Amino acid sequence: MSTKDSSSCFISFIILGLVITLAGIAPQVEARAFFVFGDSLVDNGNNNYLATTARADAPPYGIDYPTRRATGRFSNGLNIPDLISEAIGSEATLPYLAPELTGEKLLVGANFASAGIGILNDTGVQFLNIIRIGRQLQYFQQYQQRVSALIGPEQAQRLVNQALVLITLGGNDFVNNYYLVPFSARSRQFALPDYVVYLISEYRKILVRLYELGARRVLVTGTGPLGCVPAERAMRSRNGECAVELQRAAGLFNPQLVQMITELNSEIGSDVFIAANAYEINMDFVTNPQAYGFVTSQVACCGQGRFNGIGLCTVASNLCPNREIFAFWDPFHPTERANRIIVRSIKTGDTKYMNPMNLSTIMALDSRGFFFDSTSSLDLQRYADCEWEGDFDNR
Repeated sequence: MSTKDSSSCFISFIILGLVITLAGIAPQVEARAFFVFGDSLVDNGNNNYLATTARADAPPYGIDYPTRRATGRFSNGLNIPDLISEAIGSEATLPYLAPELTGEKLLVGANFASAGIGILNDTGVQFLNIIRIGRQLQYFQQYQQRVSALIGPEQAQRLVNQALVLITLGGNDFVNNYYLVPFSARSRQFALPDYVVYLISEYRKILVRLYELGARRVLVTGTGPLGCVPAERAMRSRNGECAVELQRAAGLFNPQLVQMITELNSEIGSDVFIAANAYEINMDFVTNPQAYGFVTSQVACCGQGRFNGIGLCTVASNLCPNREIFAFWDPFHPTERANRIIVRSIKTGDTKYMNPMNLSTIMALDSRGFFFDSTSSLDLQRYADCEWEGDFDNR
């Protein structure tokens, strides 16, 4: 490295140090906000406030929730957003439509998710009134206006830029759209590989819009093993094996999602989007449930018919007495215990599960100041290109 280059890098690191120092002494919202977008896997109860059939607001849903009451979560207890909130040391986010989401509670973040939705607007039409992803993003804009009125525009922007975001989409675009009925409109329009390409292109637009709205750390989950949920085993398998076509769909979708995220981060010049490989995370306990303390991953705890995979989970359903030994709560959704395994992998998993980093790494990096909001004009590549000897931490 030339003397000129060394001097340039030295000055750059001084500037970086000043920025980090100033960021540390700038007014901060106490806890990191958390925002959630997506479908029933992450809905905390928005659909309770809608005229829709996609609801989880009646027993036995919530049987193991702290209040022992159904909350709108598609779980026997806590769901993935609840457990991520625990992991980042925050209280659970409230549904955006909840009347109590006002005042300082807004600073915790908000859950915009709605059961039944997908990447595409025609996904979940059978559920009638649900919050499609475009509307979720509109609500996010509205949320920012409300917070801006509460703490001022600069603090509101900082809160959003420094927040953690979770988005979970894609499963319903297969289960409740392409494969909902034989010869569905989408399956007549697209061969499966072409449908996946279309979904990825539409998902990219959604992620770009999230970035435009200020999101800077976004966990993006792929689909789980769609063919292995009790509902699909019950409807499509002869002997309880995972449904081949839905597994094929997930196998096509997930790698292309990771590739799209990698390319998008490269264009942005920062690891804004983090791919969580829900397929691999779930397949670990789906294929070897006993290794994780489950008795079965074929049969749902709550349901009817083969594998308890037929119909809805209601008070008239078969209900297992011990939810700890079931991987699936209802025909489509994991138990709280399975959700804990999923979030553990999100938090500490290696690159098989999390790409390019896990949640613990995100939290460590961001807490040390390596986090820049949308107003930053610093080119971080300048620092990466400096050929220093030794550890960066010691500069």
